Amino acid sequence: MRRRTKAPVSPLPQRDGIDAVRVRLPEGVGGTVREYLVGRYGGAVGVGRVEEMVREGRFVGADGRALEWDEPYEAGRDLWFHRDFPVEERVPFEVRVVYRDERVVVADKPHFLATMPRGRHVTETALARLRRELELPTLQPAHRLDRLTAGLVLFVVRPEDRGAYQTLFRDRRVSKAYEAVAPYDPGVALPVTVRSRIEKERGVLAAREVPGEPNAESRVELLAHAGGLARYRLVPVTGRTHQLRVHMNALGLPILNDPLYPAVREDGPEDYGRPLQLLARSLEFTDPLTGEPRSFLSRRPLTGLG
Repeated sequence: MRRRTKAPVSPLPQRDGIDAVRVRLPEGVGGTVREYLVGRYGGAVGVGRVEEMVREGRFVGADGRALEWDEPYEAGRDLWFHRDFPVEERVPFEVRVVYRDERVVVADKPHFLATMPRGRHVTETALARLRRELELPTLQPAHRLDRLTAGLVLFVVRPEDRGAYQTLFRDRRVSKAYEAVAPYDPGVALPVTVRSRIEKERGVLAAREVPGEPNAESRVELLAHAGGLARYRLVPVTGRTHQLRVHMNALGLPILNDPLYPAVREDGPEDYGRPLQLLARSLEFTDPLTGEPRSFLSRRPLTGLG
């Protein structure tokens, strides 16, 4: 088996909790490095912006020296730069640290905050915030929680430990339980195990159930009900995108304040007063490095039934 080579260390420090981007110059290209960078990034940010970044010394080599305007191309060379971050509105809720030691951080993520940088959410993410607030620049998530879902997320402190914890989630050796508030329907027999095939197309906001071999399985249990609403315990056996939201909607019990199911809500400003009522309540696993049993619980409330 081919051994993976260790990635070179960035000469640039993190900015707002975000790593610099590394670019390795490929074979078969000539001219100047600037011409290559314009060809690679000009379509996304504009030729003029790439050239301006070169003039500003934003691209640096392994020794930290800024790229010069007409520097000749050298295949295999590594460059680093910080991208321009989008202007982001601060999510007005805090990330709570449930547990921390030298190996892991268990965070209780609020609604509306992405787990890690993706798309237009970069510095306003749980990862970037925790790196800054805890002064842990090497922190990385072991798994991901949807931006609109609140609750427990496991982060790994040391890069050499990350694979062991990621493997727990990959091999389904982590017990996860969620809670949700949704309509109460006495005609829906519970508890029930829902199995279906869920597909999510790139560029389409909502996932959908389609005919075929099931690839998603969820257990749904009733915890309490009052006033037309109920609190449910949801246990995902698999981890498809939006799985719990899709399965609850399929039962005729769409989760309260869901902007996608049963219908996609028109895009607009975030309504922080109407969070999706879905919470990753508990997380249990055997620590892969110490063999100790680990059990964590979110204390965040849900609207309606608490």
